[in-house]
Amino acid sequence: MKIAIINGPNLNMLGKREPSLYGNTSFESYFDDLKKEFGSIILDYYQSNHEGALIDYIQKTGFEYDGIILNAGAYTHTSIAIADAIRSITAPVVEVHISNIHKREVFRQHSYIAPVAAGSISGFGLHSYKLALLSFIK
Repeated sequence: MKIAIINGPNLNMLGKREPSLYGNTSFESYFDDLKKEFGSIILDYYQSNHEGALIDYIQKTGFEYDGIILNAGAYTHTSIAIADAIRSITAPVVEVHISNIHKREVFRQHSYIAPVAAGSISGFGLHSYKLALLSFIK
């Protein structure tokens, strides 16, 4: 099984950015833990602050991988283009968020990703990624 984990803008700052909201662990450190725990699954990780680069990576992996775990960051609430990219691929996408977007500002409560995703997971910290990964294991 091959799963791509794709993170959007500002998620490269995990561990430094608003630790009271996002925690003290960098994603790279957490990703190492996921790879150890799920050694039988090929996991790839990609992060970009640029919308077009995220779309390119979704399109690149969306026909070759068994699934995509996507935290589009702020693009969740603004990007019809990322939603269209998800519509165009065959791999299922699970939307994840570290914080519970439904308990945050009103503009963060709407997702353009959710209607085109296989499912959405939010509010469980970095554990949201593990839950998404488990959703692909049958």
